[in-house]
Formats: sequence, C-alpha cells, structure tokens
Amino acid sequence: KLCGYLQKLSGKGPLRGFRSRWFVFDPRRCYLYYFKGPQEPLPLGHLDIASACFSYHQPEAGAAAAGDELTAFEVHSPGGAVTVLKAATRQDTTYWLQELQQKRWEHCHNLESRTSPTPSDFSKGLVAKDNPGTILSQNASAERARNILAVETSPTDLVGEQAASQPAPVQGSAINFSLKQWSTEIKNSMSSLRKGSNENRRSIFYTTEEWELLDPTPKDLEDSMALEEKRKHLAEGSKGRRLTSSAFPFDFGRIPHKARRPLKDMIGSSKNRNSSDSSPTEWCSGNGNRLVSELQLKYQSQQEELEKLKKDLLSQKELVRLLQQTVRSSQYDKYFASRLCEGVPKDTLELLHQKDDQILGLNNQLEKLNLEKDSLQQEVKNLKCKVGELNERLGMLMETIQAKDEVIMKLSRQLSECEDSTSSQSGAINSPTAICTNKELQELDRLKDNLQGYKTQNKFLNKEILELSTLRRNAEGREREWQAKYTSLEAKLCQIESKYLILLQEMKTPVCSEDQSPAREVITQLLEDALKAEPNEQPEQAFFKPHLVSEYDIYGFQTIPEDDDEEKLVAKSRALDLRSLSLSENREISTGVKWENYLASTMNREMMRCVELKNLIRCGIPHEHRSKMWKWCVNLHVKKFKDSAVPGYFQILLQKALEKPNPASKQIELDLLRTLPNNKHYSSPTSEGIQKLRNVLLAFSWRNPDIGYCQGLNRLVAIALLYLEQEDAFWCLVTIVEVFMPRDYYTKTLLGSQVDQRVFKDLLSEKLPRLHAHFEQYKVDYTLITFNWFLVVFVDSVVSDILFKIWDSFLYEGPKVIFRFALALFKYKEEEILKLQDSMSIFKYLRYFTRTILDARKLTAIAFGDLNPFPLRQIRNRRAYHLEKVRLELTELEAIREDFLRERETCVEKRDLISDDEEDS
Repeated sequence: KLCGYLQKLSGKGPLRGFRSRWFVFDPRRCYLYYFKGPQEPLPLGHLDIASACFSYHQPEAGAAAAGDELTAFEVHSPGGAVTVLKAATRQDTTYWLQELQQKRWEHCHNLESRTSPTPSDFSKGLVAKDNPGTILSQNASAERARNILAVETSPTDLVGEQAASQPAPVQGSAINFSLKQWSTEIKNSMSSLRKGSNENRRSIFYTTEEWELLDPTPKDLEDSMALEEKRKHLAEGSKGRRLTSSAFPFDFGRIPHKARRPLKDMIGSSKNRNSSDSSPTEWCSGNGNRLVSELQLKYQSQQEELEKLKKDLLSQKELVRLLQQTVRSSQYDKYFASRLCEGVPKDTLELLHQKDDQILGLNNQLEKLNLEKDSLQQEVKNLKCKVGELNERLGMLMETIQAKDEVIMKLSRQLSECEDSTSSQSGAINSPTAICTNKELQELDRLKDNLQGYKTQNKFLNKEILELSTLRRNAEGREREWQAKYTSLEAKLCQIESKYLILLQEMKTPVCSEDQSPAREVITQLLEDALKAEPNEQPEQAFFKPHLVSEYDIYGFQTIPEDDDEEKLVAKSRALDLRSLSLSENREISTGVKWENYLASTMNREMMRCVELKNLIRCGIPHEHRSKMWKWCVNLHVKKFKDSAVPGYFQILLQKALEKPNPASKQIELDLLRTLPNNKHYSSPTSEGIQKLRNVLLAFSWRNPDIGYCQGLNRLVAIALLYLEQEDAFWCLVTIVEVFMPRDYYTKTLLGSQVDQRVFKDLLSEKLPRLHAHFEQYKVDYTLITFNWFLVVFVDSVVSDILFKIWDSFLYEGPKVIFRFALALFKYKEEEILKLQDSMSIFKYLRYFTRTILDARKLTAIAFGDLNPFPLRQIRNRRAYHLEKVRLELTELEAIREDFLRERETCVEKRDLISDDEEDS
C-alpha cells in the first residue's frame, strides 16, 4: 500500500512553506489523498495521478534550502495547477516518483478491462474465489524501456503502513493549518475530540448507542450513583477551599519587595517590548537582562521555599505517625485495663503486654521498611531517568564521533590527494598553484555528486517522457474506441426511438377488428429484442457492444431469472437501475479512502469500537475489506465463548456430527439446495458452498441441541460463508442466535420472533403513525411479510447491495439494526402505500416492494437519521412486556388443546377429529 509522510508546499506570502501531510493512494480512482495526519477521517484534498505528470522541483532563487532540488518534486495537474511535494530523503523522493509512475501506468493501461474487485483484494469466503483476474497484453518494447530506465531504490520508515506509527517529520516555521480547507480541519478536530472523550467516558457498563448491547446490573447502578454523589461532595468541598487557599504553593509574601512584581505585568511588559520598534540587540542588552535576573532570583527563592516546605511536611508527617501510634497504644492499654484485667492472672497480663510491645515494634519496623521501599523505588526511578539521559548523551556522542570520523576520513583523503599533486609539482607546496588545486579538487567532488544526481533525474525524466508518450497513444486509441462505441450506441438509440414512435402511432390508431393489432406485434418484437441474449462477437469487435448487465453480480446472485419472461424484464430493468446508481456513486468521492486511512492508522494498535468506526460501517464496508471486518465483529461478540472453548472446538463438533446420527441432519439435507438457489455458490449439489453450509449447520446442531436446526439458519450461514471461512461462519451463527437474538427466537415455538413482531408494531405506530392507521383501516396484517425479515435478516427480501450493507451494521451494532431498516423500508415507500385503497392491492404491493428499493444511501440515511432517537432500552422493555403476554396466550392455547384432547377421548362423535400438530406430524 502506497502511503506515508510528505511535505506539501502551500500558503502565500510569509505563510508560504512546506507543511507535513499524510498521503494515501487510492487505486480505485488513481487519486492521491492527503490528510493532516494518519488518524484524520476526512482528507484535505487529492491529486489526480491518472492525468498528472511529474518533474523535479527547481526552487526559487534565494528561497531554496540545500538539497531541496534533490528531494522536492512537482505534480502537474491537467488544469495547469502545480503541486510541490518534498520527501525526507533523496531515496524517498525517488521511491515516491517511481511508485506514482507505476500506479499511473497500471491505471491507464488497465482502464478498459479493469474489474472490481480482484482476487488479491480479499482472502476469505466464497466470493474470494470468484472473479478471475484478467490477463492484459502489454507493449513489450515500452515495458523493456521502462525497466531499463528504472532506478532501484527502497523506501525509509516514513513510507508505508508502518509510517502511521511514526511521528510526523519536523517541519519549518510554517503553521500546520490549512486555511483553504478550514472546514475539513475543524471537522477532523471535532472528530478527534469526540474520539478522545468517548474513550475517557467508558465505564464498566454502557448505555449509549455505541455500547448498547450490554445491560448494567443493579449493583453497577448503585456503585455509579454512589460515585456520583461522592464527586458532588468533593466538588462542593473544593469550591469552599478555593476561596481561602492560594493556587500556588509558594508564599509570595516572603519574597523581597524587589521581586514582588506581578507576573501578569511582567508578561504584558515583555509583550510591549517585543511589539515595539526596538531591535532585538537593544532589548537583550537593556531591560531584558534585568527581567531575566529578576525571574532567576524569584525562581531560586521559590525553589528554596519549596524545599523547606517539603522538609517541614515530612517532619510533620513523622510526628503525626508517632502520635497516632501513641494514641493507639494508650487506647489499647485502657481497653485491657478496663475490660480484661478483672479476674485475669498477673502472668497472663505481663505476657499480653509483651506481645503488645512486640506487635508495636513489628508495626514500627514495617513502616520503616515501607518508607525504605518508597525511597528505594524513588531512587530506582531517578536512576532510570539518569540511565536514559546517559543513553541519549551516549547516542549523541556516538553520532558526533561518527561525524568526526567522516570528517577525518574526508580530510585525510583530501590530504593524500594534495600530497600526490604537490609531489608531482616538485616542491611547490606552499605556492598559490597548490591552493588552487585543492579548491579545484573540492569543486570536482561537488560536481561529481551533482552529476550523479542529475543522471538519476535524467533517467527519471526520460522514463516520464516515454510513459507520457505511450499513455498519449493509448489515450488516442481509447478515444477512437469510445467514438466507435458512441456511434454504435447512437445508432441503437435511433433504432429504439424509431420503434417506440411506431408503437405510439399504432397505439393512437383505433382498433376496429378483433384481429391482432400491429401494436401487439411491435410490443412483442421490442420485448424479444430487450431479452435477447447477446451473441458472441469477435475480440476486435467486442468494444462496440456495451455490457451493462452481467449474468451474476459480484456476490454470485443471479441478476436475471431464466424462466419467467415478465420477471426477467423487471429484473433486467432493476439491474440497469442498480448499474446506473453504482456508476453515479463512483463519480463522487468514495469512502474507500477513509477506510484505507482508518485501517492504516490501526496497523500498530488493536482495533477498538468507536464512533468513527461505527459511522464508517454504517456507510458500508468496502467489498475488499468486508471479510476482515466481519471476522473482527464476530470475534468481538463471541470472545468469551471462544476463550472458554477447547482448541479445535469447531472441528470436534463437526467430527461428532459426521460420526453419529443427528436428528437435524435429515432436515438440513432437505434444505441445502433450497437455501439460495439463485446464487451460483449454492445452485447445485457439487457447488463448493453446499458442503461448507452442511458442515456449519451440523456443527451448530451439536453445539445447541435445544434448537438443533430451524429453517432460516441455513440462509444466515449461506450469507456468512460468502465472506467467511467455515469456522468463522459457525461463530457468526453463534453470534446471531446466542448473543444478538433473544432466547426461543429459533426454537420450535418461535416465541422470540413473535414477540419482535409485536414490538415492531408498536414502533411502527410510534414512528409512522399515518401508515399504521392505514394498515389498521384496511386490516392488513403486515407482520406476515416482516416476520421473515427478522428471522433471516432480510435475506431474499432486498437487493444484494442493500442486504450486505444491512449485514455490515447488523454484525457491528446488533439486532436493533433490523428494527431500524424494517421501519426505513416502510418509510421509503410510505407515500406509495398510502395511495393504495384496498387490502388486496396493499398486501400484494408489500410482497415485492422491497425489491424495488435500490438507493442504499437514501435508505441508510432514513434508518440512522430520520428515525432517531432510537433507544435500545425501549425495545428491551417492550420485549419483556410482550413476552409475558405471548407466554400467557400460549398457555391458554395449550389449555384449550388439552381440553380438546380430553373431550375427544370422552366423546365418541369427536374421535375422528385431529389437531393441526397431529396433521403435520
């Protein structure tokens, strides 16, 4: 990954200078984004590398530091803008230039056939084995020339992902604040402040939305309330003390009158002196010396006072300790004299006094040892500090010695050269000619160094010219291809417009006979053209035909069904709309670079839950990072289960399931091919996903025999297996069933699922009252539709792009996300549903309306913005309330069932009646 620190020249006038920035290359768009630091979420700007060219920077006369021309380079953008960047070393400059050249070359060369994602972008799940890479033909002569002109170099620690943990390079006096991007700077600052405050605000339990899955215990609540009361008392006491005590531990009254000048006045006078027109020399020679001497005297006197106060404090502490010991011993003697002396032998009392003296002596010895231990610990700290200082001094001395050795070697080499030159000139050592020769040798060395640098620059610039020429030729070829494609599309558009005009004309003409009208023939022909499979074309003609819709999407789902022509037409229209949305989103600034920057900042530290990560996940995890993030989210929730499990726990369960018969295995086998028949990873018995799905479901049925297997679990596992390996998908299922969902959610009674439907009804009446009243008016039971949404987390209910964005937030935040998106789906289409005026049309619309929602960004904004506030505590309370009601209803139903069975046994006429459960069995 190409990222690291560079210094960017910015500003105008006296503020112009190099400012350190963190640069990250985004390969999707070939942009080089720059941030203020590695932890910043928002970029300050970007450079379009695909359309840029590079050259070395020639500094302005009188403004160049030594070596700037070798470490600074320019990026020329198409609009004429020039960005000057500077690396820490010449080595880093060469590395950055060559890498940017290579990225530009790869991006422009693969522009036509680039597919996203590629197998190297991720490493887990069934999707990772999809999308084989495209082998591209390259210009052999151009590649050979590029390799010849390449300069071998390796980066330093300031380039690469490891540079995120390094401090930013020291820069000049330029202010590290961008006035042009002041709004982004403020947003990044607020984000970092929120991040720090969230870390400091964490306690044992959490009630905020970020940590909403954990409930506080009553004991935790009592402890927190007691701690809060204690803080209030301390705050009130400190307020009273502040009125009487000074903020400084020094007694300014003891300082002589000469040094009693207020510090505020001194600071003000120093500011006035600095702002006056007097020169720095006059200031230092005049009043400055007097102020410095006064401050030194005051500082020394305050130090003396501080030492005295410390000694007094130690003596007072020792006195208090002795007095406390005396009081304790006197109280102890008094207690024995008053209570225990009556009827106790004298020998026993003497023995008790002896033991008491021994205890006091041991206590005194223990206190002395504690004091000695504290003093020794303080000495150890001081020694460690001294050792650190000595190490620093040693390092500085070593560097000084090394520099001196280099100087000595250089001088010795020059001396030997001078001696050789003087010996050839027969005794003219002290002549002006020898002095000139020495200067010429030094000049020669300098010119050799410059020559080597200019050779490197010349190689790079020749390579840059070669690449730009090749890219220009490629761009011209692409332009011709796009022109041909545009002509082909324009011709096709004219044909379609002609057919539609004929269709409209035929629709205007009245039909007088019962014969088939020409309009029906035109419509039939148009449908056949729209659904006709595109023929295989020759490679040289392939670019004339646009391929907008592929047979499968990137997740393996079939985009267009094979059987129903009407459904096929709707599916193709939906796929074209999705393609249009994805193309329009790609034109905007992608969130991918924010993910790259965030993941780069976590290279040397453990990833933790925070507001920034939650907002990123809500926007959607990029395809190439989804495997890693899903695994991290699952491990976050099941860490306690995995820590308590034996090593190889999943393999042990799987081995048991394969060796012993399982009651759930028969139903699992029946449901395998019915799981996701429209996904190519599960479409046939030989598909790779079928065996993995079988293994995970069998292992889980052995882990949780109370559930065993429930229809719906297979779809949850199938979605998880697209991005996770078998064992991780198993723990993902454990997370959903045992951590996220309430008990009895996937049992035979589906008690938890029924409860959630009632909770959802309450939320719908609260958040969308008009829609709820509309459903009540026409007596539409929409829970028949939403029940499956909750059971399988929207699998087969929404389009795949939206489905995986829902799963991103679901695996991070938990089950509340299901309520959010279920309400958001209804709110998205609220107006369309309100227009329907009969129960049959409403119910028919509810069965398919979720597949017509394609804008994931709008749906996410509704779910996490328009529906706030959304407290989890309210959902928990309503779950508990409805759980009791459902249990009571189930108890009544069981009683009715028992009465029915009892009555059937006693009544001869009803013996032929059977119940629904008996009929199912």
